Amino acid sequence: MPRAVPELHTNGSARRIVIYDTTLRDGAQGPAVSFSASDKLRIARTLDGLGFDYVEGGFPGSNPKDEELFAELAAHPLKRARLAAFGATRRAGGTCADDANLQALARSEAPTWTLVGKSDTWQVSTVLQTTPNENLAMVRESVAHGVSLGREVIFDAEHFFDGFARDSEYAVEVCLEAARAGATWVVLCDTNGGSLPAEIREGVEAVRHALDELKGSARVGIHCHNDCELAVANTLEGVAAGADMVQGTINGYGERCGNANLVSVVANLVLKLGMEALPAGTLARSTDLSRTVAEIANVALPLQQPFVGYGAFAHKGGQHVSAVLKHRDSYQHIEPSLVGNEPHVLVSELSGRGNILAKAREFGLELDRDDAQTQWLVQHLKELEHRGYSYEAADASFEMLVRRLQPGYEAPWKVVDFTTVVRKDGDSVHAEATVKVEVGGAVYHTAASGNGPVNALDAALRKA
Repeated sequence: MPRAVPELHTNGSARRIVIYDTTLRDGAQGPAVSFSASDKLRIARTLDGLGFDYVEGGFPGSNPKDEELFAELAAHPLKRARLAAFGATRRAGGTCADDANLQALARSEAPTWTLVGKSDTWQVSTVLQTTPNENLAMVRESVAHGVSLGREVIFDAEHFFDGFARDSEYAVEVCLEAARAGATWVVLCDTNGGSLPAEIREGVEAVRHALDELKGSARVGIHCHNDCELAVANTLEGVAAGADMVQGTINGYGERCGNANLVSVVANLVLKLGMEALPAGTLARSTDLSRTVAEIANVALPLQQPFVGYGAFAHKGGQHVSAVLKHRDSYQHIEPSLVGNEPHVLVSELSGRGNILAKAREFGLELDRDDAQTQWLVQHLKELEHRGYSYEAADASFEMLVRRLQPGYEAPWKVVDFTTVVRKDGDSVHAEATVKVEVGGAVYHTAASGNGPVNALDAALRKA
């Protein structure tokens, strides 16, 4: 069974923030992101195991993949997280009983419905082409319908901040209608991603105060998009203004420029603001989670992804590396292991002796800082980089370079000769390689085919 509706506070000291993941629905709308039903299930189980409060499965009735996912999770429910099904309020002029979208939500058997409704008068008149009063009725009746079926209902106030800037009274009234109808959460959405932190704060505070005066149980959430590269900052500002739920996606996947990156949001909530967001131990698995979802999405994780990217704690400049070797906090804002990452020393034309010594130590090699050979190695690297070589992402090549300078070094093997042949046969291209390798005085002659001459040579050398 899914966990109960999350409580705001789990202890007397830390403020509890509820984490709602929408990677499977909003994240899947991102460019180049496409999940199969099995992909979605794998991500959902992963998030469930890490203690996420809500996992939004998708839009029931909109596509076969989401139908398959909800059927599987109905048969084998998540153990901890509450499964949410996403849908819209009833259509203008219609009824809840006859609304196909609401019927699909009911069939999904998800314990939580996340209903999206307009909170901007311009969107109501232009997109929905209905009246403000009818839109209020759509919100009120749809939320009440879900509650009457025994579902928890979260209301996503779409375009809230644009609507608040246009007509703040109406935008807030939409939220109050949802709360009066029984919504447990009113989530304020910066749907177009164009709001600034001060605007987020003003809108969240207005709704929080209105809900307080209502004296109901509904709480405020925040949902930000990254079109101005402010999704994480705006989410944190929303929390500071009183939002107790944050919605977002792993790695910030989402339509256009993406959603708030929950990996970064949670790390900031816990490490910077001292709040409680996920169970103890989960934060240290952030890097693994980020890279796992990136692999499933078949989207390369940016090297400079905050907290979890390879470059998040990478040090390249000689003075920086020298300082980090003396004290790791000199150029790192947190201990990398807190988020499951690790520091990296990069070797390049910017390297000093500190980089060389630290990198060699990673391979179990100790170099003398003041040795002439070490200084020669620094200069040699600069010359090679000037000629077009790059060792920044070629650790094995750098290790070979250092080992060859060690006293008594002997090459483990030597290539005597090699031949590659590439031929075209109809629409196919075939590559073959033969090599002679000397190992310990014995000569080995091998051959292999491959996908191109380099791959064929690699296969032949490995056979030898």
